[in-house]
Amino acid sequence: AGEDLARLTVERVVMGLFFTGVKLSSGHVGACATPLKTIPEAVCCPSSAFAMPFPGKMRGRPAADLLKEAQHPNGLRRAVGIAAMNALTAYCSERRPHPDIVEEIGVDAFDAADIRPGQFVVVVGAFVPFLRELKKRGQPFVVLEKDPETLKPDEMPFYRPAEDAPAVVPRADVLLVTGTTLINDTLEEILAAARADCCKVVVGPTVSLVPDAFLRRGCRVLGSIRVTDADAFLDALAEGGSGYHFFGRSAHKVVLRARQAGEAKAA
Repeated sequence: AGEDLARLTVERVVMGLFFTGVKLSSGHVGACATPLKTIPEAVCCPSSAFAMPFPGKMRGRPAADLLKEAQHPNGLRRAVGIAAMNALTAYCSERRPHPDIVEEIGVDAFDAADIRPGQFVVVVGAFVPFLRELKKRGQPFVVLEKDPETLKPDEMPFYRPAEDAPAVVPRADVLLVTGTTLINDTLEEILAAARADCCKVVVGPTVSLVPDAFLRRGCRVLGSIRVTDADAFLDALAEGGSGYHFFGRSAHKVVLRARQAGEAKAA
């Protein structure tokens, strides 16, 4: 962002049930999954106030101030930091598009993964649309999940505990990882455990629009979002909305991938 970073401030912050969103003074918005299940502090007013000390104090703050929150041990604060970081990456990717990155609008990361019949798929996180499509196809797969209660009864035969990741991930031909692994510090080790020839896909509104760090770790496909109506998007989050409520209305899906050799660059 260069010198622009110093003048960008926070205009609005929303912490919804499913996603947290941050809007900058430039109008750009970033999102992050809200880690409600990982927050034991959020049980009463005094402890919640300790966990999240910023309500009413974020508007007008330099956006760069929130970046340090992206690695805070508290889940709520980390979500705000990641959302602020993603808002800045939305600003940067629009102002200075990466010449070696292809962005495909309206494309689903599942389709971009180009899963072939017979390939063994490992899904990290109970990503419902992916599980539904894999079952429909009769694709061999398992899902690594910390909370088995998020799975339906007909999905339980595919369930593996999250702690089985070191044994399961190396078997994957295709690895589909939810971006919420950024919040609980498991993404790095999951990507490192995959084989070199594995197609690694990370997906969700938590995924940044500046994909360099993901690509350096072998990811082939990233699924993220572009917010098209900032306030409508944040209003949806504030009212408990999820992707079903903002996709096609205030945001659309995008796929990011490295440009292939010989592939023409955008003008």
